[in-house]
Amino acid sequence: MLVFVAAFVLSAALTLIVVRLLRSRGWATKDHDLTGPQKVHVHPVARVGGIGVFATLGVLALAFALLQPQSALGRMLLLLLLCGAPAFVAGLLEDVTKRVSVAMRLLAAILSAVLAVFVLGTAITRTDLLLLDWVASFAVGAALLAVVAVAGMANAVNIIDGFNGLASMCVVMILLAVAYVAGEVGDALVMLLALAGAGAILGFFIWNYPAGLIFLGDGGAYFLGFYAAEVALLLLARNTQVSPLFPLLASIYPVFETLFSMYRRKVVRGRAVGMPDGVHLHSLVYRRLLRWAVGRTDAAALTKRNAMTAPYLWLLSMLAVVPSMLFWDDSRILGAFIVLFAAVYVSLYALIIRFKAPRWLQLRPGSPPRR
Repeated sequence: MLVFVAAFVLSAALTLIVVRLLRSRGWATKDHDLTGPQKVHVHPVARVGGIGVFATLGVLALAFALLQPQSALGRMLLLLLLCGAPAFVAGLLEDVTKRVSVAMRLLAAILSAVLAVFVLGTAITRTDLLLLDWVASFAVGAALLAVVAVAGMANAVNIIDGFNGLASMCVVMILLAVAYVAGEVGDALVMLLALAGAGAILGFFIWNYPAGLIFLGDGGAYFLGFYAAEVALLLLARNTQVSPLFPLLASIYPVFETLFSMYRRKVVRGRAVGMPDGVHLHSLVYRRLLRWAVGRTDAAALTKRNAMTAPYLWLLSMLAVVPSMLFWDDSRILGAFIVLFAAVYVSLYALIIRFKAPRWLQLRPGSPPRR
């Protein structure tokens, strides 16, 4: 718990410093686009919150390396940061310059994943899925599976980062699930890595949710996805009794959101898979459900709607995270829950996309009742 608390306090302090420094300056760091398809904030907000998380883990890595050189925690944290640096820096450059393409950011995430395979040994050598197990039986195939999984997770967290607290809390839940399973199998190192990450993210979270004083930005989102994926792969690589489907189920919400978005854009709408749109599940919850619940459209009401959106998706994510923790060593049950989640997600999406608010919900404050 000491690592978790230290990471939380340090991250909260560092993020607060960033918030204060950029409140009246740092024009380039702020998101001034208030009209884009996925933009729901009402004032320009700094989108470099990932700095506090990355810096916190860096300070912890140096502290443990200097104060407890015999401990592997400091060295492993430092290696994770070094491997994740390309993804973080590319995203941060996009946050500041707005000129780094999606393709370049994805290439940076792939580079981070490749580095992790060679430096950390996080290739995926087993999947408990027949065809993929054959691929994983080859060194090149195992490395490619890890690269796809890690880069995909980095991109997935960036995709769900549309509302205050949504992406950061989902990653916290994933890391806490990893910490729990690591504790069950007696892997103290992975447990501490997961708790350090969760604490650092929560330190950012208190300034991001509910008021949105700072955003993760692409740098923060890509790094959080990379970190969660690599810590989960370390758990698998070090503990063969953990099912390889455990991390997939724990992170299935952002992963399935990404896959479904690609299908929706390319197959249903005939557009490029990287083209942003405003019909993600979290966007639909905001626009179709909470629009009527709040009613007003002033700045305070829009901020309230923003904050009310994330808990619905946290609950959806928990529907996968909790069973992943309960059945972490049983691939058959985990696989069944993955299929069940996909069915629930698609059904929920279809219900919301067709949603029509009841007449009584469509009344605005002060409007006469309909006859």
